[in-house]
Amino acid sequence: MARVRSTAEQLKRWFADLSIQIKLIGAYIVIILVPVIVISNYLFTGFYQNTIQDIIKENRYQTDNEKQEIMSKIGVMEQSAILLASDRQLMEYVRIESEPKVSELMQFQKFSFNSLLNILYINPEIESIRFYVKNPWISELWPIIYHEERITDMPFYSRVINRNGYPLWEIQSEDALNLDDNPTVNPSSVVSLMLEFKHVNNQNLFQHLGIVKVDMPIGNFFKKAYNNSIDRDSRFYILDQQGNLHANSTDPLPGLDEADIQQAVAKYKQAGKSSLLLSYKGEDFLYLVEHIDKINAELINVISLHTTYSKIDQTRNTVIVVILILLILLAITTFFMQSIILNKLNILRDSMKQVRGGDFGVDIDVTGGDEIGELAHHFRQMLNTINGMIADAVKRSAATKEAELQALHNQIDAHFLYNTLENLKMLAEVEGQYTVSDALTSLGSMMRYNLRWTGDRVQLRDEMGHIQHYIAIMSIRYDEKLKLEIEVEDRFWDHEILKMSLQPIVENALKHGVYSALMRSDGLIVAIHAFEDGDFFYIEVTDNGIGIAGDKLQELNRKLIMSEEEFNALPRETAETTELNKGSGIGLRNVNQRIQMVYGNEHGLRIESKRGSYTQVTVKLPLLTSGRGGTQII
Repeated sequence: MARVRSTAEQLKRWFADLSIQIKLIGAYIVIILVPVIVISNYLFTGFYQNTIQDIIKENRYQTDNEKQEIMSKIGVMEQSAILLASDRQLMEYVRIESEPKVSELMQFQKFSFNSLLNILYINPEIESIRFYVKNPWISELWPIIYHEERITDMPFYSRVINRNGYPLWEIQSEDALNLDDNPTVNPSSVVSLMLEFKHVNNQNLFQHLGIVKVDMPIGNFFKKAYNNSIDRDSRFYILDQQGNLHANSTDPLPGLDEADIQQAVAKYKQAGKSSLLLSYKGEDFLYLVEHIDKINAELINVISLHTTYSKIDQTRNTVIVVILILLILLAITTFFMQSIILNKLNILRDSMKQVRGGDFGVDIDVTGGDEIGELAHHFRQMLNTINGMIADAVKRSAATKEAELQALHNQIDAHFLYNTLENLKMLAEVEGQYTVSDALTSLGSMMRYNLRWTGDRVQLRDEMGHIQHYIAIMSIRYDEKLKLEIEVEDRFWDHEILKMSLQPIVENALKHGVYSALMRSDGLIVAIHAFEDGDFFYIEVTDNGIGIAGDKLQELNRKLIMSEEEFNALPRETAETTELNKGSGIGLRNVNQRIQMVYGNEHGLRIESKRGSYTQVTVKLPLLTSGRGGTQII
């Protein structure tokens, strides 16, 4: 924290040392640069969001189109399987229970089998339609009719049987069955529709006939995924129900691998959003996923935002360069314009330096009605005032010397009074009037304390000495029926208090606490006790006088804290008769106001009393000492 403050102070001093011209140029740049940055950030943020939304709309449209094409391919394959199943002659052929004659076989091949081949030929996107029959009496007729024993060991066979006549869709390897004599050199995947065929026999039971398998090359089924244009930033992928990812391996999307896309699809499903933006290896990719119900697969459209970001960054950089060029031109233009404007200010600065060197007769060559001309005018007037004040100071110096002589004369008069009191004291001692001698001693000390007003603050010992002299003199009046008890620790004698702040409290105790019954007994006892509590110093002045009635006490405390306006608004006769304005003329209210003005409003007086028992005035002060080194905290 200290290092931060130090750095802040250094920056503050560095900025203060810059010339006005540099500060103004910097201010112009900041005034223009900050709004430009804020507005540009707002515009580019909106532009970025709008661009992303446009990309989402465009690719959503392409994804929907691809899904519609896939659904169309699904319909073609289902229709082909239905046409195959609806051929009556084929169903009769696969249900024969003995080896067919050659003539029957030739007739079936000539008429019914050729019509089956037409199903394949009229749908060129379909690679094969195969009927794997269980009947051992029929012969295989390439490329449609095969024996079921060829596929009984295949993994998909049991899955088709378990579906009880419902179609099964899978993405399989085209050469997995190895049915042809010349298998494909580079086998690819196919989308297969597999369906179990049954018929009702004479016992009204379902009899298994075989399995129809319709295959379409995956490139024909998912045209977008396998015909991606290298000019586009998006690629289509297919995630089948086994969790395998299929796409055109010759044109992958840079920066992604199969695991990344599979994880992204899992996050997409968890998020439940229409689109998902993810980052891999510093690149951002946008994902759109469509579920294909029939084949239980996911169509994934992955869009790379690298090109989009590059275009936005290029536009942003162009704007930044233009802004920087404009700021440089503004700084240069501002510099020359300010040089002309600030020339007068430089002349005024040089004139001030001459005045600082003592040349008060300098001629300021700056005119005009602008702010600098007005400043120069007032500076000339100030010089005239200073010259007049110098002349007045010379005159006041002479008057001060005369006042000092008069003060010295008054001091001589005060010494005359002190000497006269000393002579009277000596005369009283010679005559044996020791009481009068002591009273004259106390009176002389009180006069010295009152007349020696070198400051508002004194040490506690000085104020206590003054109170002791006051009590000594007043004891003569009350036939020695006054008693002063002081309880102060030695470490508090140097504590700072306001001069004449305790004496009015003691005087108030004498004037309002004395009553005849008390003076006929033990007399009035004034006890002064000083102590500390926390960060505060307290002085309690307690007397055993007549006390103050409850309502009067409440009113007295309220008047201590009244504002000046509230106190002056009191009826005149009430303010003149209250305890606050009787006594020495200073009054408890004045003492409280003096303390609060010097030490703050949390300090001051508090009065407690019980009628016929006691009155206690507590003075609350800060815990301070007053010595030659100044005021210190105890």
